[in-house]
Amino acid sequence: MANVLPDIGKVSYLEIDGVNVRLATGGYVDGIPVLISSPWPESIYAFRGILPEIGKSAPYVAIDLPGFGMSQGRPDFMSPSGMGQFIASAARKLGITRMHGVGPDVGAIAMLSAAADCPGLFESLTVGSGATSVELAAGGLSDLISSSPGSFAEAEGGDLAVAFVAQSAANPIPPGVMEDYWHSSSATRFDHAANFVRSYPRELPILKEQLSQIETPVLVLAGRDDPLVPPANGRLLLDHIKHSREILLEGGHLIWEDAAMQYGAAIADWINGGYRQLDRINPHST
Repeated sequence: MANVLPDIGKVSYLEIDGVNVRLATGGYVDGIPVLISSPWPESIYAFRGILPEIGKSAPYVAIDLPGFGMSQGRPDFMSPSGMGQFIASAARKLGITRMHGVGPDVGAIAMLSAAADCPGLFESLTVGSGATSVELAAGGLSDLISSSPGSFAEAEGGDLAVAFVAQSAANPIPPGVMEDYWHSSSATRFDHAANFVRSYPRELPILKEQLSQIETPVLVLAGRDDPLVPPANGRLLLDHIKHSREILLEGGHLIWEDAAMQYGAAIADWINGGYRQLDRINPHST
């Protein structure tokens, strides 16, 4: 019997800007929608533990960004600025004029780039676990950033992905979800996806200059013990974004899986009005 995938809402494919992308929709019928992008090398099924909490108070769209998860890729999207433009296009395609953006991992930098370019699109942002400076990346992420295109082309990308998740996750991953992660990075998909972080030396300095222009309230939500993206990456955002605060949860890089209950509750509190209270709290509180 095939491995069963958990219920994350209505899963479908939609063509956006010429690429076929996978998304899941669900949640409350009214309110400002939440667009949440999947981390790498996982997929939208990484959010199986947090979407129910978000969906109690808002409609949501979980999306595999182009080249990640099970979505078709395209070279011009494989950078923070390119992916930021895609996020804006996805919102237009979905009929979203105002949204809460949630972007962990690679999605963090893409969401921030989109907010810098399209400030009117975002009611709030939740980002984290994504490198904000090449010098602040650590461990295997540093190796990926400095790798040459094609470095992993001869390897089975699915094996690389599941080995990373198995090693990094604090809790067991359901077999069906792990199989989805394998297919999301299979063959050369892992190497192609790595082009996104390979663009960081060129793109992150540009984004850093744009951060002070972001007026959107930003929540930095991450794991306190992340070995790939240490908390210094989040502090860089706090130092440059006017309206921002930070919550560090006990856990590592895959904090959306390892501490799903706390992660989902933090996002729910934020979109339910926490983002409006920034002037009343310590912006650097943890």
